[in-house]
Amino acid sequence: MRAKGLFSLVPLRKIMIIDYKLIYPSGTATAHLINSFHTPSGAKLAKKQVKTLGKFFLFSFFWGFFQWFYTGGDDCGFASFPTLGLKAYEHKFFFDFSATYVGVGMICPYLVNVSVILGGILSWGIMWPLIANKKGDWYPADLPANSLHGLQGYRVFIAIALILGDGLYNFCKVLSKTVAAFASQIRSKSSASTQITPNGTYSTNTLALSFDDERRIELFLRDQIPKPIAYAGYIFVAIISIITLPHIYPQLKWYYVLVTYIFAPVLAFCNAYGAGLTDWSLAATYGKLAIFIIGAWAGSSHGGVLAGLAACGVMMSIVSTASDLMQDFKTGYLTLASPRSMFISQVIGTSMGCVIAPSVFWLFLKAFKDVGVPGSEYPSPNALVYRNMAILGVEGFSSLPKHCLALCYGFFAAAVLINGLRDVVGKKVARFIPLPMAMAIPFYLGSYFAIDMCIGSLILFIWQQIYKAKADAFAPAVASGLICGDGIWTLPQSVLALAKVNPPICMKFLSRSMNQKVDAYISSSS
Repeated sequence: MRAKGLFSLVPLRKIMIIDYKLIYPSGTATAHLINSFHTPSGAKLAKKQVKTLGKFFLFSFFWGFFQWFYTGGDDCGFASFPTLGLKAYEHKFFFDFSATYVGVGMICPYLVNVSVILGGILSWGIMWPLIANKKGDWYPADLPANSLHGLQGYRVFIAIALILGDGLYNFCKVLSKTVAAFASQIRSKSSASTQITPNGTYSTNTLALSFDDERRIELFLRDQIPKPIAYAGYIFVAIISIITLPHIYPQLKWYYVLVTYIFAPVLAFCNAYGAGLTDWSLAATYGKLAIFIIGAWAGSSHGGVLAGLAACGVMMSIVSTASDLMQDFKTGYLTLASPRSMFISQVIGTSMGCVIAPSVFWLFLKAFKDVGVPGSEYPSPNALVYRNMAILGVEGFSSLPKHCLALCYGFFAAAVLINGLRDVVGKKVARFIPLPMAMAIPFYLGSYFAIDMCIGSLILFIWQQIYKAKADAFAPAVASGLICGDGIWTLPQSVLALAKVNPPICMKFLSRSMNQKVDAYISSSS
């Protein structure tokens, strides 16, 4: 489905990149990095970075392999190591020796990591134990642990309230900036326009263009992607989706898909324009919008939950891909890469993804029986959040446990106020104010990964204090190696699981009293 996003904004690439001169910070940063590789000093540094990445890739891969030997049962292995004590382990406070999250912590800003750990302390350290004491009063005491009418409901829906509050605030913020900047560009369009002449060259009335900019514009406009191909491609993919998606998801009627495709290019433009200004893609927010609109339209009696989720997938794939493509076009513009070649490469990559992604999902589904189950090795937390958003949009607030709605209102308002405060006080003070979106993640997932990320931040901080230049140059390579090695290990791990090759050892941690009972049982049965 991501192919449709590639066609939605191709006709507007000149307007976004040249006429409006949008920054696209990530694309610009990538271009500068690529350009730096083509200098003598940059090439030398790049070789060292690749070598460092390879070392930590191997370390992370074999560390995952080593851990596998001790996971021969439920809650076994280093990932279940109660490093802070058994009581803390019960409340999801422990270091699980994940190279991935340590690497993520080295990449993420300090504020993100601190926000995540603060969210974990607030939720699992304070709120959930207090709400658990209300068992039998606020919610029935005999509910299963994963019931959304019990404690799990508070975890999920309060997290959703934080996410929606943060998302809505930033959506309005980016949208207002987008509208203001767009209006300003329209007013000043005549002073900065670029056109293609009939003989295929370009002309511009913008003064003081550098030689590099002239070359970039010439190449960017010369290697055109025909607009009829873009229009025809979008219409073709839309027709295919309108025909096929209702057969895959019967609850998603053809007219739901049609409406989504009609409005998606407008939202894709807004998202791409906003990303060009702020580097913030709000694809997830537009997806949530589709969940609530299509879900409410379909209704609970006609599969509104599934219809909303399917429409969310369609909307997010269009909006996100269009924004990513514009980032890539900006990178290509600054590196003198052919836009047509980049577009074709994107089409090829997207086509490969249509085969590879389902294959990987099938592999995980067959190899790991508890994919998507909270508390498992692969809990898929976003899946739980989006599903419950769909339930909330279809069934309304009646599905919430007692006092949960009031708490959701409070945390929604808190997310908006915190974001507003961050914008009011300025950057110097805002870097000490936590991010609501980051705080929401451990509300339903736990704090174990936050501890890993904070350890990654601590490693980076100490490294920067000792040798800042080296840390700045090689920390991304180290982090990438840790993440990639651990990620690649899941492939042979999946193959071993499919081949029914089980780990030989179960390393599990028990309290002293429980251990005495186990020893007594073993002694009596031997």
